[in-house]
Parts: sequence; C-alpha cells; structure tokens
Amino acid sequence: MLRVLIADDQDLFRGGFAMILDAQSDITVVGEAADGDEAVCAASALRPDVVLMDVRMPFTDGVQATVQLKRREGSPPVLALTTFDDDQALAGMLRAGASGFVLKGVPAEDLHRAVREVAGGGAWLDPAVTGRVLAAYRSAAPPRSGQDTGLNALTGREREVLALIGQGRSNTEIAAGLVVSEGTVKTHINHLFTKLQLRDRASAVVFAFDHDLVTPSPGRRND
Repeated sequence: MLRVLIADDQDLFRGGFAMILDAQSDITVVGEAADGDEAVCAASALRPDVVLMDVRMPFTDGVQATVQLKRREGSPPVLALTTFDDDQALAGMLRAGASGFVLKGVPAEDLHRAVREVAGGGAWLDPAVTGRVLAAYRSAAPPRSGQDTGLNALTGREREVLALIGQGRSNTEIAAGLVVSEGTVKTHINHLFTKLQLRDRASAVVFAFDHDLVTPSPGRRND
C-alpha cells in the first residue's frame, strides 16, 4: 500500500486529491498539511511513501519545504502540485529535489500513475508545462564553471539514456525507444548514476536539465 501525504493550503484541493487517491486499492492518504512547515513535520511523523506538495503555500512554501525534506536521510520523494502558470516555482521545485510535477487539473488516472511512478523511484513531468518549465529552469540556472562534471565519462548510449530520463521517460519507454531490454536500460542507468554520483532519478532529471540534454516532447504523458 502506497502512503501519501498531501500538502496544500486549500481545503478543497486537499479533500479532492484525498478522495481521488483513496479510491485506489493500492494507495492511501495518511495525512494532510496546510503549509510547508506542517508538511515537513508530518512527513517525519507519518513516513509517507510520497509527498504531494503544493508549490504556493503561506509561511513556508513548497520549494522551501522540499529543500528541508531533502536534507533528511531517507526522505520521501516529492511530487509538486501546480497551476498552469507557475513555471518559475516549478523550476525551483526541481532544483530543490522534487521528483516531478502535475497540474492541479490533472485527470485522476494520471495522478494515480504519477504517484505510483514517483513512489517507485521514477520521475513524472507533466508534458503540458514541461517545455516552459525547462525554459524557466535554464534562465535561472547559475553559469557552469566549465569543470569536468563527469559527462565526458559517459558512453554515447549512457548519454542517450540520461537525456530520455530527463524527458521523464520510464525504463519501459526507454527500452522500447532504443530497442533494448529493460535489463539493459537498468544497467546503463546504474553505470551513469555511479559515474555522475547521482542519488536518484530526480537528480538525474536535474543533471540533464543543467547540461542541456533535454528537448521536451510536447503532448506526451509517461506510461
């Protein structure tokens, strides 16, 4: 059973998301929070598998709360909740360590899939806003120092896999696109994670964004 904590300052949204998620036999909402501070405290007490985190909240917002969570060992993955025009804040969420983002008007089926994907260590990038978020992310990114980041140590195939991870593709999709087995994809991912010292898929997405490896595909959704 996947345990979800919902953090949103609006009762209506919290209640709606809780109802949508609790309707699934493999997902249960274990708690709710109305701001970032509450979310951080609740995550420590309830130990959810995923935190569904609103970007804009009073006092401590979603970006600050995600930063605080990611400083803690064994913290749960964060899936950001946003409205359509919050590109800069979403870019901040990714840099803070969020595993992806969904629009607040997302269909129920896609919300279920996003939660499961992130809980399993994956990333979820809503295609409706990914292109704009990527542009905002790059515009706010600090200039790179020119030092060797390890990218040159990757094989051509590993770079290809990293770029696809940056697009939010699942292992199944990567395998199908490259016409290889999922086992081969996992091997490439393990190698590139080791070479680049990446802790998880979310950090791989950020690395791909930082190094201009991502060209978002408009109109697609993760499987």
